[in-house]
Amino acid sequence: MTRPRLALVPGEPAGVGPELCVRAAQRAWDADLVAYGDRDSLQRAAAALRLPLRLASAEAASAPGVLPLIDVPNAVETAFGVPNARNAASVVAALHDAAAACIRGDCDGLVTGPVNKATINQGGIAYTGTTELLAMQSRCDVVMMLANDVVRVALATTHLPLRAVADAIDAESLARTLHIVDAALRDDFGIAAPVIAVLGLNPHAGEEGHLGREELDVIAPVIERLRGDGMQLVGPLPADTAFLPSKLQGFDAVLAMYHDQGLPVLKFSGFERAVNLTLGLPYPRVAVDHGTALDIAGSGAADPSSLFAAIDACTRLAATRRGRRERA
Repeated sequence: MTRPRLALVPGEPAGVGPELCVRAAQRAWDADLVAYGDRDSLQRAAAALRLPLRLASAEAASAPGVLPLIDVPNAVETAFGVPNARNAASVVAALHDAAAACIRGDCDGLVTGPVNKATINQGGIAYTGTTELLAMQSRCDVVMMLANDVVRVALATTHLPLRAVADAIDAESLARTLHIVDAALRDDFGIAAPVIAVLGLNPHAGEEGHLGREELDVIAPVIERLRGDGMQLVGPLPADTAFLPSKLQGFDAVLAMYHDQGLPVLKFSGFERAVNLTLGLPYPRVAVDHGTALDIAGSGAADPSSLFAAIDACTRLAATRRGRRERA
């Protein structure tokens, strides 16, 4: 089996994404990398870090110090730490172009750096997140999962105001989410019979209806129905105790009902090693689990651990998918 080929998108050009990609380009990987982004931003980052970087043609193989590039030029040059809304279109175009390459089969997976949501919206592009953008492009339902070497946490809802979460959790969407998570654990992670912990929405998982009825009316019935389909689901569980190490040992993933219910625990347990996965796409997508860090951009202080973990994770997922296709 040939090495996977991964599309690498630096993200916001004024943030730490370009320099993290430069650091990644210094290493040998088990996959070939091809960057989709602004040539000048990458070269400027390499100069700031005083690291060698040769931006090669897209057909070349990546190697330490050599990074193949599909140039997606910015509209204007940016300074470190100063995002420019005029570059919003090129940031989004790089994501679209890289994802399109994965859909065509030119690349086997997508690794993305951090973007600045506010800057993209200021540039006149309605943008809630890269997860949502990629789902719309592929026209499929997706689930956001964040993972490190301690826990995998999937989300029933993503970027919603807290007051909107309860209304967004209905039987249809919850069942769809659990099907996507279960399929990804089986097909991409190679877990034959995954066990998924499903958190409740309310404190103490609703306290038998005294603290809310979402568990009784929505979450528990969905769990029971899907158990009948063969899924191994545990819950609804109180979120304040579900992440105890002794309990996590019995779970392959945890489904949290909203963003800040599960992700603070994951980030506390290993922020530097955490990655963001989009489940349900026709290709594996893994992102860093941090922001643009505008305050340290260009200083060389940015930790590349999350990007390195994302490349490693995407390589494994891409190899698993390719192997399954070749065996079919």
